[in-house]
Amino acid sequence: MDGADDVRGLAAYPLARRGFVASGLITGLTLATAHGAEAQMIHTDTTGLDAGESRIATDAGELPAYYARPAGSGPFPIILVIEEIFGVHEHIKDVCRRLAHQGYFAVAPELYARIADLSKFTDVPTIIREVIAKAPDDRVLADLDAAAAWAAAHGGDPARLGVTGFCRGGRDTWLYAAHNAALKAAVAWYGPVLSATSPIQPRTATDVAAELKCPLLGLYGAQDASIKPADVEAAAARAKAGGKTVELVIYPDAPHGFHADYRPSYRKADAEDGWARMLAFFRSHGLG
Repeated sequence: MDGADDVRGLAAYPLARRGFVASGLITGLTLATAHGAEAQMIHTDTTGLDAGESRIATDAGELPAYYARPAGSGPFPIILVIEEIFGVHEHIKDVCRRLAHQGYFAVAPELYARIADLSKFTDVPTIIREVIAKAPDDRVLADLDAAAAWAAAHGGDPARLGVTGFCRGGRDTWLYAAHNAALKAAVAWYGPVLSATSPIQPRTATDVAAELKCPLLGLYGAQDASIKPADVEAAAARAKAGGKTVELVIYPDAPHGFHADYRPSYRKADAEDGWARMLAFFRSHGLG
């Protein structure tokens, strides 16, 4: 069996349901998504790719995940894709396919599958209160480790590992970059650097900034009502004071979610520039 057959075989393996709410990924978008901009959505095809849904074994059961990689045996550099609060929906899957067309093995685990089916929620405050606030950071980091190991076992190159994430996933990108010493590079898209803490989410991105294990690129919007540029710059300064490499790009006219082409917040020029910068950042740090 080649690597592609291994992945397809895993995709057919049934998810152990005990302890899990969501047994699969979201089809299309989600009820909580701000609609009205779907016509501008990017739809990337799978020509020349091996892509689809699979299952990732963790020490707490299996997680559904979406993967995309070039056809063939690899090994390919691995990019972990961390979802927004809306789950691994069509936009996140498309991001994986875009990365695969650039030569990467991209994998997006559904990190909230144990807590809730995100496709059923209709508003952001409820998602934050009932799902996001109940996800322990230690569990998220362990699940990302498991996703990296799964990709390495199915055609990915563990020596070339990167991560990118959006919104809450951008915040988790900072945390994961401070957690996994195997990472070569991290790219955080408008990830909050300050946020509420709790016993299961004890530290902010700013708190861990001086502990980064790899270079990090932060892509932010100056018109983001929820993330102040000054706070992002302070997090970057803290990292640099600790001898870490952080590069920031703050787009003057961009709001939060400017890469999310399925929402009215999408800003095409800034999204495309950020995408190009992300790819260049990965390649400049050994993820070519």
